[in-house]
Amino acid sequence: MEKKEFYKRHLPHYQQSGQAYFITWCLKDAIPPKAFSDYTLQLQQLKIAISDEKSNLEKLNELKFQYAILRKKYIKAFDDLLHLQTKTLVDLSKDVNTKIVVDALRFWEGKRLQNDAFCVMPNHVHWVFTIMDKDQNSEPIYLQDILQSVKRFTANKINQAEKISGTLWHSESFDTTIRNDKHKYNAINYSLNNPVVAGLVENWWEWSGNFVNEDWLSAFF
Repeated sequence: MEKKEFYKRHLPHYQQSGQAYFITWCLKDAIPPKAFSDYTLQLQQLKIAISDEKSNLEKLNELKFQYAILRKKYIKAFDDLLHLQTKTLVDLSKDVNTKIVVDALRFWEGKRLQNDAFCVMPNHVHWVFTIMDKDQNSEPIYLQDILQSVKRFTANKINQAEKISGTLWHSESFDTTIRNDKHKYNAINYSLNNPVVAGLVENWWEWSGNFVNEDWLSAFF
């Protein structure tokens, strides 16, 4: 895929070197294939309307506001459904699978990114991190490359561990650009407490798939 700061599948994705992100992705069978077709269609229609609107700034801002609200509803519905879906072919909370995902999330640490926090749930992953400006060859670093690398590696390793084959991950990832430290705190807090909200543990630090780096650790105790 061509490297660029904007690309889209069902949802638009923006990527920029040196940017912090909050990413969520899930197993392929964690959600029904057509569960969000209405949301997807509405988002696509709003995106087209935003692209076509050139002259009326007030209308353009209103369309962008509608898009932002709808996208939040989409992600909220996505998260709610993930918590309800407890039967998938693969359980990411198994020790062997959790380790595979954690190792992949840590692989680019200090090379392409700085990890802030992550949470490996039974059927999905939350990840908060900051991409570096340049790699060791002074080339720009793109979000899509990192996600493709992590998802490809984990899919191969988990398929081997589970003795299965085929596509493991849902093709879509939900990425949110982190605006500031407050936004990052909220993303980390949401990620760490996901197992608590799902009723899997009483305290976030009891979940083996959780991690938060030292810079943020004191904020959650």
